[in-house]
Amino acid sequence: MRFQRTPLALCASAALLAACGGGDDPAAPAPQPPQAATPKACDAASFAALKLDGASVSSATPVTSGSYTPPGSSTAITGLPAFCLVKGQATPSSDSLVNFELWVPSAEAWNGKLVTTGNGGYSPSLNYGDMAYAMRQGYAAMGGDTGHQSSDPNQMFWGVGHPEKIVDWGTRSIHAITVPGKQVLAELTGKAASRAYFYGCSTGGHQGYAEMQRYPEDFDGVIAGAPGNNRVRLNVEFLHRFLSNRNPGDNTTLILPAAKAALITTAAVAACDTLDGVADGVMTDPRACTSDKFNVAALQCSGAETATCLTAAQVAVAQKIYAGPKNPRTGEQLYPGLVVGTESGWPGYWGSSEPVRADFWRLWSFEDPRWDWWSFDYDRDVAFTDAKVGWMVDQTNPDLAAFKARGGKAIVYQGWQDPVVNAADTIAYFDQVKARQGSQAEVDTFFRLFMVPGMGHCSGGTGATNFGNQGAPSPVVDASHDLLKALDQWVEQGVAPERIVASRVVSGAAVRTRPLCPHPQQAVYNGSGSTDDAASFSCR
Repeated sequence: MRFQRTPLALCASAALLAACGGGDDPAAPAPQPPQAATPKACDAASFAALKLDGASVSSATPVTSGSYTPPGSSTAITGLPAFCLVKGQATPSSDSLVNFELWVPSAEAWNGKLVTTGNGGYSPSLNYGDMAYAMRQGYAAMGGDTGHQSSDPNQMFWGVGHPEKIVDWGTRSIHAITVPGKQVLAELTGKAASRAYFYGCSTGGHQGYAEMQRYPEDFDGVIAGAPGNNRVRLNVEFLHRFLSNRNPGDNTTLILPAAKAALITTAAVAACDTLDGVADGVMTDPRACTSDKFNVAALQCSGAETATCLTAAQVAVAQKIYAGPKNPRTGEQLYPGLVVGTESGWPGYWGSSEPVRADFWRLWSFEDPRWDWWSFDYDRDVAFTDAKVGWMVDQTNPDLAAFKARGGKAIVYQGWQDPVVNAADTIAYFDQVKARQGSQAEVDTFFRLFMVPGMGHCSGGTGATNFGNQGAPSPVVDASHDLLKALDQWVEQGVAPERIVASRVVSGAAVRTRPLCPHPQQAVYNGSGSTDDAASFSCR
């Protein structure tokens, strides 16, 4: 069976029209939750007469304090207050179904605010860890399945012939659950949430950008980590990485194996670690590791190949990945090349027998199960996909005027060692927002980017990377140590985060702290004191 290679009908319904920028003004105020007279009981009957905006409640169940094990999980979530677990469904279009959960702490534990959490990859799984993180701090928490219910987190066939479902995943699902979620929360507690925040990373960061750009009235503040918002071009890079590391037509034989990729990272860090004045195995800013300080060609074997050198072909692969995908006709950089220091993470996204996210192209773009990635044209096929799918899944508009005008605040974080979402692309979007605002001082009033040295994709890595719900849990100290507290303080008190103290956690204990600074500032060692103590560094 072969699907026709023709564009899906663009903006074919009122819902799609709104999602791609037409229809209702996205800056118009979202429906406000009603002021309920009295709190309701935690049971489905309490919501039977409630008229929700494109949604319904299917169940409401009391959960006792302590631990909770989500359905289908073998791991209990601990340290939770007693809460009401509300389940519901949002239907923003006739071909939509977005399942959601709303966790509402007991009255004495609730701080009066809501946090909506994001998702990961193309998976419909709710991020229960982030929901628990928020609820432990007193927030009501909610999450949804992005609008599809596949049991395989990487399966994408659900989007074929269902453009509304792609729009739900790529643009709309967080809005679709948050509006009725606020209504349910007000009905249950007897009062509207005083603040609403968003918290997510990767696809969650992508969702946070969608909210700021398209639905600016939904949230008072957004935390967006490693945002995969430039989605079409991100998938171009995955494809480019696959093609760069194979000989034409050979889908399985790697030119540069994983061990040699890790070798490059080791050599790069050895060459550039101390450029920031501290020997700690972490590059504060890999952009300083220029070719005169580290050149992958210097690792080329002088004779026979060994485990400690690269063949000429392996050097060439690395150079192609550093260069990134380009349009051969116009020379346009389609997506930035990966930065020095990310090499050990390349294997996770260069695919095995086919490119990572091959179904994005095979099913969503070309609608051809027999699509041959070796025939990919970086000019024609990228333009085709931009027009057909880009409006459904890309969140690249730097105009955040409506979000800023309503008093919204954004904290974005990005790992320098991220081999998935390129740090250079996250910085490029920040620079576009700054250009719109006219100055660094103006963008700093509502949008701050924190680059994280040594961090991989959303968490982990060799640096101090724990500052919220990343990695091993650590006690939440205050707003200088935790993203959610920092955002709340910025929104409620007008105190912008000048630094976030991150920890390196080993075996459950913090062995190093280091400040994360609002870009373009960096943490600079003061010249005295322990280099494992954040107090020894200043943001400059």
